[in-house]
Amino acid sequence: MAKFYITTTLPYVNAPPHIGFALELVQADIIARYHRFLGDEVAFNTGTDEHGMKIYRNALRENKDPKDYVDEYVKRFESLKTALNASYTNFIRTTDPHHKKAAQEFWNRCSASGDIYKKLYSVRYCVGCELEKTTSELDENGRCLTHPNLEIETIDEENYFFRWSKYQEKLIELYSTRPDFVLPKFRMNEIRNFVSSGLQDFSVTRKREKMPWGVPVLGDEEHVMYVWFDALINYISTLGWPENEKKFKDFWPGMQIAGKDNLRQQAAMWQAMLMSAGLPNSKQILIHGFIESGGRKMSKSLGNVVDPIEVVGRYGTDALRYWFAREMPTFGDGDFTEDKFAFAYEGNLVNGLGNYIQRVSTMVRNYFPEGIARPSDEDLLKVALKRGGSEYVALEYFVKEIIAKEYKEDMEKFELTKAIDKVFNLLKELDVYVQVHEPFKLVKKDKEKARVILWNLCYGAVGLAWLLAPFLPETSDKIFDIFGISEKIKPKWDSFKAKEHKALFPRIEK
Repeated sequence: MAKFYITTTLPYVNAPPHIGFALELVQADIIARYHRFLGDEVAFNTGTDEHGMKIYRNALRENKDPKDYVDEYVKRFESLKTALNASYTNFIRTTDPHHKKAAQEFWNRCSASGDIYKKLYSVRYCVGCELEKTTSELDENGRCLTHPNLEIETIDEENYFFRWSKYQEKLIELYSTRPDFVLPKFRMNEIRNFVSSGLQDFSVTRKREKMPWGVPVLGDEEHVMYVWFDALINYISTLGWPENEKKFKDFWPGMQIAGKDNLRQQAAMWQAMLMSAGLPNSKQILIHGFIESGGRKMSKSLGNVVDPIEVVGRYGTDALRYWFAREMPTFGDGDFTEDKFAFAYEGNLVNGLGNYIQRVSTMVRNYFPEGIARPSDEDLLKVALKRGGSEYVALEYFVKEIIAKEYKEDMEKFELTKAIDKVFNLLKELDVYVQVHEPFKLVKKDKEKARVILWNLCYGAVGLAWLLAPFLPETSDKIFDIFGISEKIKPKWDSFKAKEHKALFPRIEK
């Protein structure tokens, strides 16, 4: 059994969960479930990023202790597990005692490499991003492009810095030797160009007297770690690093999934930090796009922020997971409006998939209440699936060899949208098969032939359930239950691909 590790970024807990992070969590969940589908042992990490200036100031404004403030918000993020049916195994908080100790050990290793030093500096800083800003990153009014509602601040103090510039060539070498390190390819080109243009050392602490809410720097009580330094370490502290060396080596390096605004931090800052600490770089980084609303970027000021929990409350978990998987480009930006969402939900899930399952199960229940055993190969070939022109293929072969193979190829490349499209292409073929053979009419003339056709349609329904399992787990389970598929074989890729399917005879319970 292979081991597989995937992690989301950690959302900043200064506001309720938004649909952008829900997208990231669901995409990671689909990949995690797929690897379980293959039989892998999966570690799936998410959590909350809880330090930094933004949170500290918000807590002060509400007259709350920062820890009490983040505790309240964390509960909202934990609620996403149920709302989105997320199967993560780890939920880490950067205020966890173990994480703090891991961050301090990581600091010590970077320091031992000669990569942490102190200096006076003056910089323009966006509290919203918790990042330093250059002139090119500000608009004509001198404000952050991401947070134009916030004043840019000037930090003028002595802090510790990380020698990012030292790792420019090593990062370029990493990108060259591992061309698929960042996906999609255009994001890899983007980060390579950024690093090639030159790296500036970045601050990794803040003065405690101004901002005490952070991980203390051992040996210098005047400083706490900068939020971006401490938060990134969660990806390995969640695996028990540095104490649990076996678990860490079993699962690391792992895969990360992040939004495009995190590209620099995940693919360059974090990777340089790992090099400094003498640890392996990440396995791969997947970069997803942003969700807009009505063609405009979501923001509180525009009043177009979408609450994923509210959407789930109205339409259900799998409706939102479906939209993330099929209507949102895996690596690109997507546009969410309630009208578009409702149209996709009604057209493809309710009237498409739901209608097919209901029709087939009703016919079997009415015509063959005793269930249907697998017909002979000879009988199955007599009602083969016609696929364009004069090509005929056994439906069972079409599902498990043609569709499943194409689906797996897409999943291995993390092309989630293409993979789920293959499933709905199968649904189209099954709908055509019903129209061509009309088992509801045939059963009156030739009941045995109708039995064979309905076995095919049941097998097709179970095939849909298998392939949808990583995407729409609730829907998949319902289909398995309707067609009497046992827990032992749902959903496992080896069972699905097995040549012998005697254990898979669809049977409708009365």
